[in-house]
Amino acid sequence: MGLATRLRSWSSLLVAHPARAVVVAFALAVLLGAVLLSLPFATERGSSPGMVTALFTATSAVCVTGLAVVDTGTYWSGFGEGVILALIQVGGFGIMTLASLLAVLISGRLRLRMQLTAQAETKSLGIGDVRRVLLGVAGTTMVVELAVGAVLSLRFRYGYGEDIGSAVYLGYFHAVSAFNNAGFGLHADSLTRYAQDPWVTLPVAAAVILGGLGFPVLLELMRHRRRRRTTGHRTWSLHAKLTLITTVVLLIAGTLLTCLLEWTNPGTLGPHTTAGKILDGFFHSAMSRTAGFNTIDVGALHSSTLLMTCVLMFIGGGSAGTAGGIKVTTFAVLLAAILAEVRGEPTSTVLGRRLAPHALRQALTVALLGVGLVMGSTLVLLTLTDEPMDAVLFETVSAFATVGLSTGITADLPTAGQLLLVVLMFVGRLGPITLVSALALRERTRRYDLPEERPVIG
Repeated sequence: MGLATRLRSWSSLLVAHPARAVVVAFALAVLLGAVLLSLPFATERGSSPGMVTALFTATSAVCVTGLAVVDTGTYWSGFGEGVILALIQVGGFGIMTLASLLAVLISGRLRLRMQLTAQAETKSLGIGDVRRVLLGVAGTTMVVELAVGAVLSLRFRYGYGEDIGSAVYLGYFHAVSAFNNAGFGLHADSLTRYAQDPWVTLPVAAAVILGGLGFPVLLELMRHRRRRRTTGHRTWSLHAKLTLITTVVLLIAGTLLTCLLEWTNPGTLGPHTTAGKILDGFFHSAMSRTAGFNTIDVGALHSSTLLMTCVLMFIGGGSAGTAGGIKVTTFAVLLAAILAEVRGEPTSTVLGRRLAPHALRQALTVALLGVGLVMGSTLVLLTLTDEPMDAVLFETVSAFATVGLSTGITADLPTAGQLLLVVLMFVGRLGPITLVSALALRERTRRYDLPEERPVIG
């Protein structure tokens, strides 16, 4: 078999399974980023970093996680930081979405194959919606990043005396990192030096929350805003309602619990004013939704706060956005199923709608696969390191949910442990179901039903 024939065979295989093409594309982006970061001029010292360091950083950037084994602002050169920023943008935007958007801009139309691939990445409802979704994604990304970057640049320039070039660079680097829920910063202490400055923390938190809602919800918000202007009516999809309600509830709950648990902790909220404690509590709650910035020392948090943060990180943000985790809709669907079972109802309902059975199966699959990956990885890491269990569990959840928060043990993990986190970040960014479907050789349809029987539960 010739090379051309093999390439055509591989191309057909990818087109038949768009999710597989997404996995391959992300893997190629990670490998390209690792190669670029391994170049000598990618570091400040002018020597090549270890391959594990380059691979870990590239994976963390493409998978918009933010975990790091070296300090971004001091270890990498301007070229290295530029590569990281580009990888963050590509990873957050979705490499298949980016390729599809280029096809739209160049040819003005999408081929069917490209539409199928873009649909797998954007989670759009129909092939006819792909072009609108892609253009909306591009516009939303540009507007939010430009607006937040401008606010941060002005604050760094006039609030902290940075020269114009440094202020703009700091502002837009953090804006891109925030909207893509990456959590990469240019300071060794992340954003701790700005803990009491709402002009820095609130724009960053707003960008993180918007990016974490997911592009379908953002586009629906904009579409219904225009519709309300013309008709005076506003109707929302169940997905948008679940995402918005669950996001607000988790943000409030995370803020209250962080403040309650850390109010007198001298290593975190203790030294701050009441307003400062509430601001830092809100910021920590927002960052736990898969963005790795921090304004308080995560390593100084109480074990109870670490556990609460693990729960928020595992749930994550909205679907088809820059956030990770099992997603808030998955959590809401599982909660609805539990409530229906407790009430003895035959079907699960939420907000006046009956949930489809396959939605419940998907939610359960995603949640259990996530739990299995986190627990298995935690067990392996505990055998590889002497770090305490709460720190190790926190690290694995942060990697799987592509959060980037850390108690400070990332750089101290052995090479095998860091490579395990690389796998967790990659799987967490793509999603367990996407990865499994991408690896499946073919789809199977059962043409018969087996006899029904109910095992004893509980």
